[in-house]
Amino acid sequence: MSQQNPSATNSHLVCPHCLATNRIDPAKLNSNPQPNCGKCHQALFTASPIVLNPQSLTKIVQKNDMLTIIDFWASWCQPCLMMAPQFAAAAQSLPHIVFAKLQTDQYEQAAAAYNIRSLPTMVAFQHGQEIARQSGALPSAQIMQWVTSLR
Repeated sequence: MSQQNPSATNSHLVCPHCLATNRIDPAKLNSNPQPNCGKCHQALFTASPIVLNPQSLTKIVQKNDMLTIIDFWASWCQPCLMMAPQFAAAAQSLPHIVFAKLQTDQYEQAAAAYNIRSLPTMVAFQHGQEIARQSGALPSAQIMQWVTSLR
C-alpha cells in the first residue's frame, strides 16, 4: 500500500484574518464545521468580501489555489458604490469562493500592476494566475453566474 503525498491533493488557501497559508483537502470544503486557519483558528471562509491592501493582495493572488474574485473599485466611482452590496450578496451566496476588494484610489500602484483600466473590474484568479476579468457594475445574480461559469 503506497502513501499518497498529501500536498498533491491539498489546495492552498490564505487566511483572510492573519494571511497564513493553509493546506485544505478540497473534499472537506463543504464539510461542517467549516475549516479554520491552523495559525489563528478563525474561519477560512467568511462569506463576505475581504478588504485588501497591496501586501494581502499579492499574497492572496500568489498563494490561493482556490478561485478568488477581486473587485477593483474606487471611492469616487458611482457604479463601484452601486455594485458593492451586489458583490457582498454574491459572496454570501457563494461561501466557498474567495471574494476580495481592493480600493484603487487608495492603492493605485497595486491596481496598475494588474492593468486595471476601468472601474469596477472584477478579476478572477486561480493557482496564482488570472483566469478571467469582467468590467462594469453587475447585479448579484450576474456576478454569481459569471463566477460559477469559471469553476
